[in-house]
Amino acid sequence: MGIQPSLSALVVAVAVLVVIRLEVFCPKDIARAKEWEVGYLPKPVWAGLCLLCIPFGGIFYLYYGRPR
Repeated sequence: MGIQPSLSALVVAVAVLVVIRLEVFCPKDIARAKEWEVGYLPKPVWAGLCLLCIPFGGIFYLYYGRPR
């Protein structure tokens, strides 16, 4: 029989992959958006927030700042 990873290791691995994907997607989305499309804060502030407050900056950007 092979070694089976524990459930907690799989949950952590999935969470890390989601956070990495979020931190790649949000700055790219901010860079592509027009200045007037991004809500509440200027684009550089959103980019800094996304990169400095991992993962909450990206979550806040998706909820409050992303163009709909």
